[in-house]
Amino acid sequence: MREPDTKSDALLRVSGLQGWYGDSHVLHGVDFSVRKGELATLVGRNGAGKTTILRAIIGLLERREGSIVMSGRELIGLPPEQIAREGIGYCPEERGIFSALSVEENLVLPPALKEGGMTVDEIYRLFPNLRERRRNSGAKLSGGEQQMLAIARIMRTGCELLLLDEPTEGLAPVIVQQIERVVRDLKQRGFTIVLVEQNLHFATSVSDHLLVVEHGQVIESVSRAQMADPSVLERLQAYVGV
Repeated sequence: MREPDTKSDALLRVSGLQGWYGDSHVLHGVDFSVRKGELATLVGRNGAGKTTILRAIIGLLERREGSIVMSGRELIGLPPEQIAREGIGYCPEERGIFSALSVEENLVLPPALKEGGMTVDEIYRLFPNLRERRRNSGAKLSGGEQQMLAIARIMRTGCELLLLDEPTEGLAPVIVQQIERVVRDLKQRGFTIVLVEQNLHFATSVSDHLLVVEHGQVIESVSRAQMADPSVLERLQAYVGV
């Protein structure tokens, strides 16, 4: 077991994070950090608080307390639109594709919030399936293509930290492999990524470290080296309920 990293070189540092949905207190002092270029995955049972942590980072909770620091700037108290301008892109589990718009119209809809965002041509090189279907409506895409489009859309904004919620949920194994290649490519390009993921095989294959979430807290951080230990994997499977 490794304690959550709190060193000052972290791109994202979450400390003592509390979160509420209305009167329901759901996050109870979340602590973790992610260095620039790292990929961290939040794992745990349904209802443990994983998605709520992402929503707290991007500012979509009604109430949150504690500290969320991105590149040295405190995000607690900022509205979601300002947090996005700090360089954070959020891809929710429901994807949010506009079914009446074409693939290309979906891609160009989000504004560029910071310099350094990908062009449409760069996105098509990363997602060749989307180039082939650029004139198709969102309603005609497969689940895997919709997921690729949902991720691709936020690449234009200039974000450097990606929050991806359940990117492989409901996808066939061959499509999961495509999403894995995309995630690896984004990491190689220097993006910092925080995933929420139930597919433990996928999570252990792409992550630098896993953050185990239970009852609204990060209770354990598992390094890549530790993931090779069968006893650690067995314990992780118990945590995620599979």
